[in-house]
Amino acid sequence: MAGASQPGRRRILVAGGGAAGFFAAIACAEADPLAEVTLHESTARPLSKVRISGGGRCNVTRACPDPGEFARGYPRGSRELIGPLHRFGPAETVAWFAQRGVELKTEEDGRMFPVTDDSATVTDCLVRSARAAGARLLTGSGVRAVARLPAGADARFLVELAAGAAVGADRVLIATGGTSGSAGLSIASSLGHSVAPPVPSLFTFHVDDARLKGLAGVSAPSAGVSVRGSGLRESGPLLVTHSGLSGPAVLRLSAWGARELHAAGYRFALCVNWAEPRTREQARSELESCRGAHPRRRVSSGNPFGLPARLWERLAAAAGIAPGTTWATVTAEAMRALAGQAAACEFAVEGKSMNKEEFVTCGGVRLDEVDMATMESRICPGLYLAGEVLDIDGITGGYNLQAAWTTGWQAGRAMARP
Repeated sequence: MAGASQPGRRRILVAGGGAAGFFAAIACAEADPLAEVTLHESTARPLSKVRISGGGRCNVTRACPDPGEFARGYPRGSRELIGPLHRFGPAETVAWFAQRGVELKTEEDGRMFPVTDDSATVTDCLVRSARAAGARLLTGSGVRAVARLPAGADARFLVELAAGAAVGADRVLIATGGTSGSAGLSIASSLGHSVAPPVPSLFTFHVDDARLKGLAGVSAPSAGVSVRGSGLRESGPLLVTHSGLSGPAVLRLSAWGARELHAAGYRFALCVNWAEPRTREQARSELESCRGAHPRRRVSSGNPFGLPARLWERLAAAAGIAPGTTWATVTAEAMRALAGQAAACEFAVEGKSMNKEEFVTCGGVRLDEVDMATMESRICPGLYLAGEVLDIDGITGGYNLQAAWTTGWQAGRAMARP
């Protein structure tokens, strides 16, 4: 068995060099300087998701001091995270990074980024802190399997590495992420855990519709989106892309509906209210007022909903209103159609694309099998779980990284205890 350690030193092995794994390794090594903490990352470059978070700026967390309110940003894990967020939430995260020289700033929507607007500020801090705490990082050294050893053995676990070597560990943390190919999920399952099958969350919608052709980059500041025949509904900024629709409203809808939309094969009817928060009738009433106030003005020259001009022109054309038409000549039928295009515009979604900035999955180890105060397994003592390997996922805006910091910190502190 490779990797002999110094007698009397507790051996802590962390599988996964992402946000949760780094935070756990640092917390453990700082709380117990005598522990031998080793962080195993399968790739050559750790913290890859942290590097691309927030478009490369790293959305560390968000400004929301109330743990209960913050927890509402998690479609899965909301109730279970309230306690952990009380112990290590956004305020503690901000303070943790500040103590290590990383200052965060708050944007208008509540998201928090390093003042440098560069994710390298965060990743460098994590690598530096791990090194300073004495945690050893091994890249290109993934974990393939974990087996429990009989009582009286030199270690509690035998950990098989991807390179073929095997090392002993007294405590093991799985923080390998929650994708379907994650070794962590198969390891947890082999040790007795139940795993909810991972499916994508935080994805954009593929829409092939003439109303959107050539409008990539056009956005509506506040739109309502809902899935016909379901209770799924969200609102917020909506962005037209080359392949369809994206933006916070769509990403949040995809998070809350991750399992339902997966079951539908990502083919469903999406209703968009470009005139949010108005109803269809309220939109029609405003259009009538616009016609009364400006009868000679062209319909295409302006709209009462503040929509981008190019988008408004497409909606008017879809309602049967020809370019150059003035408000005075719009028929009652066309007015009803225009109100429908503005407040009840339906699109056929025919697939998805993953959000490159925040690749997130729904699914993972069931939370009732984990002690959420310590992140220790209730099934296999000495095994800990943190981050996306758990059945926890958040909407976009700093929630997923905060879950990683929170669960990683708790696991690290718990592993350091005698």
